[in-house]
Amino acid sequence: MNKLFILLGFVLITTIGVAQQNQKYKFTLEQAINFALDSNYTAINSRREIAKAIKKKWETTASGLPQINANISYQNNLKLPVTILPAEIIGGEPGTFVPVTFGTKENASLGATLTQLIFDGSYLVGLQAAKTFLEYSENSDEKVQLEVRKGVINAYGSVLLSDELVAIFMLNKTNLEKNLIETKAIYKNGFTEEESVEQLEITLLNIETQLKNSRRTLVIAKQMFNLAIGVDVESDVELLDNLDTLTKENIDLSFLEKNINIEDNIDFKIASNFTRQRILELKLEKTYSMPNLSAFINYGAQANSETFTFFSNEQIWYQSSVLGVSMNIPIISSGLRKARTQQAKIALEQAETNLTETYQHVLLEINTAKNNYQFAIENYNDNKKNLNLSERIEKKNQIKFTEGLATSFDLRLAQIQLYTAQQSYFESMLRVITTKADLEIVLNSP
Repeated sequence: MNKLFILLGFVLITTIGVAQQNQKYKFTLEQAINFALDSNYTAINSRREIAKAIKKKWETTASGLPQINANISYQNNLKLPVTILPAEIIGGEPGTFVPVTFGTKENASLGATLTQLIFDGSYLVGLQAAKTFLEYSENSDEKVQLEVRKGVINAYGSVLLSDELVAIFMLNKTNLEKNLIETKAIYKNGFTEEESVEQLEITLLNIETQLKNSRRTLVIAKQMFNLAIGVDVESDVELLDNLDTLTKENIDLSFLEKNINIEDNIDFKIASNFTRQRILELKLEKTYSMPNLSAFINYGAQANSETFTFFSNEQIWYQSSVLGVSMNIPIISSGLRKARTQQAKIALEQAETNLTETYQHVLLEINTAKNNYQFAIENYNDNKKNLNLSERIEKKNQIKFTEGLATSFDLRLAQIQLYTAQQSYFESMLRVITTKADLEIVLNSP
């Protein structure tokens, strides 16, 4: 029976795994981004870092709240210790000693102690530091989300680009095969040279090689996209957007005029977090020169017996209680506290310098992203025109070649120019999408 349950469990787990792997997904770009923000592996762990920071904040808070500890002890003196006392105390001769044992064979005690921190400068700074660390974790999560969004856009666009290249290479291959058949027929009738056939065969061979490579690249691009959104790399995913539509949606020159607020940049936020942390570290080192005050109250009871009677109603328990206040006053540390304070001060100065550098770096990054985006749009428009011209040139050379007015070499050059223009056009479309995403990230305005 146990073996049957194990077998059924194995079949169930296997079936679930296969079902998840064979699950089909359909995404627009925005749907893919939203899905990835929940399912991407890095995003999941980033949210866990926030959860850890929240627990860390409570850990710091709880350290200054009342603490209660209890203790219970039991001792069985297998052999009581012997103490030597002068015999004179029991009327013996001077100079002699008698062995005496103290205590009982069985001893038990129980107690509880309540402690409360009254004042500690390091605790107050620790509360501020815990809050700052939580802010840092939240900013880090925001950066992860931006990076996930960028990764999904790049991966989504790469799949669309690979798909477009496969389609255009297949179309070119079909057209070339048709041209090759017609040229072979013309050659057999003696109206063209064998070189014309060979030139087309060379071009066709190159297209077939590029088509094979594009198909392999498409498979890899889909797997990279699956990894980016957090699903099994072998899952079947259908992309609902197309490259042309996304390109047109992402062409927005007015976006270049968006007001620059460097304080919104996530890298600047994180650098500011580091600076605040260094400020608190300096304050913390200074608090170690201040006294700290705490109070405690203790209650306990102790029982003694020659036999184990501690659960008996007749057992006598002797109670005790203590209330106290403790103050620790730092006086001399032989320069230890001063050295640590100076180190914290230097670390703060470094953080402030890094913050200034980050400000300048972000400003440069924004300007570079704007320039890249504008260039991508201009390059897209140029490649669109070049593609139209290349198509017209290739078509004219096709007609001239058929009529015997152009050589096969001229036709091949026109075809290569067309294929290059096609690839450049599709790549420029992807570049518009990705550079827009880069600009949105540095401006923190996705």
